[in-house]
Amino acid sequence: MKIQGKGAPDPRRDLFGGHGRVDVWNLLRRQAPPFAAVLACELEAGGRVGRHVQEHYPEIVVGIEGLGEAVVGKQQHALRPGDVVYLALGETLELINHSDDAPLQYLIIKAALPVASDG
Repeated sequence: MKIQGKGAPDPRRDLFGGHGRVDVWNLLRRQAPPFAAVLACELEAGGRVGRHVQEHYPEIVVGIEGLGEAVVGKQQHALRPGDVVYLALGETLELINHSDDAPLQYLIIKAALPVASDG
């Protein structure tokens, strides 16, 4: 599956102390609770998104295309088409594209935590 027809990406470089270019498409055109963000991302060959903490929302990473790795805390997870990795609030994430010649494509899905009601 390819990321296409989503308009121009928001290119980012060396995210969170990593290296390489990440093209990011915001797939939400308007507010869509409980989702805070749905992002399609393409990390260039050999690129890495540096380790960072999930400070605001829990997150799901879904592999679309390519061969990579998601490191959650100290645990390594393969990131291939169809692989799904969950990150709880407060956990760390690092993404690595192990390919020397192909991008790693993935979705980032962030959902707001439910607000406790007094009741």
